[in-house]
Amino acid sequence: MHNDLAQSQSLAIRRPQTPTKYETEVINTLINVKNSGKTENTQRCIASGLRRINKGADLHEPEQVKTYIANTNLDNQTKNSLALAYNWFCKTNGIEWKKPYFKWERKIPLIPTTENINKIISASSMKYATIFTILAETGLEAHELATIQRKDIDAAQAINNARGCKGHNSRSFKLKPQTAEMLRHYLTDYPQEKPFPSSRSMGEIWRRIRNRLAKKLNQPELKSIPMRNLRHHFATHKYDQTKDILLLKSFLGHKKTRNNNVLRTTNRTRQRRRIHSQNRI
Repeated sequence: MHNDLAQSQSLAIRRPQTPTKYETEVINTLINVKNSGKTENTQRCIASGLRRINKGADLHEPEQVKTYIANTNLDNQTKNSLALAYNWFCKTNGIEWKKPYFKWERKIPLIPTTENINKIISASSMKYATIFTILAETGLEAHELATIQRKDIDAAQAINNARGCKGHNSRSFKLKPQTAEMLRHYLTDYPQEKPFPSSRSMGEIWRRIRNRLAKKLNQPELKSIPMRNLRHHFATHKYDQTKDILLLKSFLGHKKTRNNNVLRTTNRTRQRRRIHSQNRI
């Protein structure tokens, strides 16, 4: 319980600030979220959402919160995230409210080129070059890689088992020989039971390397490549190769094929752009 409280306090107050009169209720909410099995990223999103709401509304006034969320200058997807964070607060602290829903359309991701991905990976240390290569080659979520344990890895056969997150199915994948060799060296250098860093650390290092490289090469477009787009790059190229939406569903761990529709749309958009570019030449 003490560890839960300490971690929840660190999530709730990441930088010096004046304690709010609802600080105890916020911390209890985060403990509840953690005990419900939510990932650390989800916990951080909820903590951030409650901090934002608390700046513009009274957390004990549901209608005031609802009005604040509806009128804030944010996209509807972010508004839904704020409503979800406050819903956890209400459930934990016995406050009645009806969670609103803000309709939004999933954005079509911009798929980076293989060349630009390889530039960022090549500029990384051996540790993170291995991590980013595995993410790019398997389409794993960063959190899925972070939770892999040594017992999930068959280094000799280059087979790894990953537990699904965010409602994804668990799955196994086999690495290419060169990546498998990188992994074997990695496991020698990092012998702990959970050898991979947190998804948050992966993201921070990715952004640092990417931004430094963008400045060095005078390629500002590199800054628009989030680490998550390694998964999108994997998915679009896998669909290019197979044209099999059910196989893609299996690779990504999706439980519903509709989750792949945005990637299929992205693939069509890329093809149209490619044809348009060729016609201009």
